Amino acid sequence: MKGKKVIVAGAGKSGVSSVGLLLRNGADVILFDQNEALDKEALFSNFGNPDRVELVLGSMTPEKIREASLMVISPGIALDAPFVNRVRDAGVTIWGEIELAAHFNRGRIAAITGTNGKTTTTTLVGEIFKAFRKDSLVVGNIGTPFTQFADSTQPNQLVAAEISSFQLETIQDFHPEVSAVLNLTPDHLNRHHTFENYADAKMRIAENQTQDNFCVMNYDDPEVRKRAEALTNVQVVYFSRLSELKTGVYIRDDNIVIREPEHETTVLPVSDIRILGTHNVENVLAAVAIAYKMGIPLSVIRDTVEAFQGVEHRIEFVRKVGGVEYYNDSKGTNPDAAIKAIQAMKAPTLLIGGGYNKNSTYDEWIEAFEGKVRYLVLMGETAQAISDCAKRHGFNQVVFVDSLEEAVKFCAEHARPGDAVLLSPACASWDMFKSYEERGTKFKEYVKQLED
Repeated sequence: MKGKKVIVAGAGKSGVSSVGLLLRNGADVILFDQNEALDKEALFSNFGNPDRVELVLGSMTPEKIREASLMVISPGIALDAPFVNRVRDAGVTIWGEIELAAHFNRGRIAAITGTNGKTTTTTLVGEIFKAFRKDSLVVGNIGTPFTQFADSTQPNQLVAAEISSFQLETIQDFHPEVSAVLNLTPDHLNRHHTFENYADAKMRIAENQTQDNFCVMNYDDPEVRKRAEALTNVQVVYFSRLSELKTGVYIRDDNIVIREPEHETTVLPVSDIRILGTHNVENVLAAVAIAYKMGIPLSVIRDTVEAFQGVEHRIEFVRKVGGVEYYNDSKGTNPDAAIKAIQAMKAPTLLIGGGYNKNSTYDEWIEAFEGKVRYLVLMGETAQAISDCAKRHGFNQVVFVDSLEEAVKFCAEHARPGDAVLLSPACASWDMFKSYEERGTKFKEYVKQLED
């Protein structure tokens, strides 16, 4: 990269981290963002050598575009955005943050994607890696940009990477040692337009792998299995919660079993898994398969799984108040994730939903209530659409609120001892919050303010 001029599009966390990596490796950077109101001084404070960074806000001239040989695009910017088209038409190569990181990486990557379960599975894989090798990294869509560490990785250093469809759209040579596709259900259709486009983006995770590599796939998911059967460039490793496999990772007699052509091994009882929900059993199966194919000893895998208590914002127990249990599932940003959360609830539930509109449909989510949901408390852009869907399915206990704080207060006033209150929105957070993390943190704050 030394001596090259590179455009970095997007001045958020991903963009700032990409600028840092480029500067450390001798590039000159044009940092571009369409938001003209950004604080320039605050942005430049992120860089140790800001003299090699030119900040362009609002719009960029054709002359400036032609100065660059590469543009690194942040995941939140659509590839068909007018600005991106102009850069592409000018002959400038376009990479994403993950591709830039992969260019510098020397470690061993396990890359995980799918509609749901990515964060839990990546976190568990990362915990397994760290138990085996302390310098292991957990990066990607999980919150820490890979570019922050990629150029300092060492051979044999283990990297667990959560990878989104947005990031996979822009890969060229990204090549994990082990990849995983956990499940595929419609999501981000406002970005990808069709489910096929979305699924194709997810499947790119295995695009550059070879027969020396492994792709861990969910045998129980018909969309994943259909696409796994078409993979010829990589060794497919299945996991299954429902079926006994000829080879792969599955459950038999309430035990997780690894079966290979010559032998099989019992890993641990399913009853030793501490995180709630059958979907989390699937996440554990995937993590076991990934770690095993990365060469981690079974004893390390077993001990880490037994100790694992889940991740923040994913069916996270917050507090019990007046006999009512409160759960934070702010990470439930699509209907399929929210279905898994409601299925994990054992008590009558007051459910808080709604948020940013990703053009999802909610019928299957409403059908999953199955008499368990007492009230559906709705907020955000999608509140009316979800309400209309609920009423078409005969569910009429719908309440509209203007804020998350109001939602918590309503639930506290109407919940009975023995009930559960669950924040599982089935929608992204961006209409009312900066992120699902902020939404979940606010929910926990409001719950902790309730008087017992």
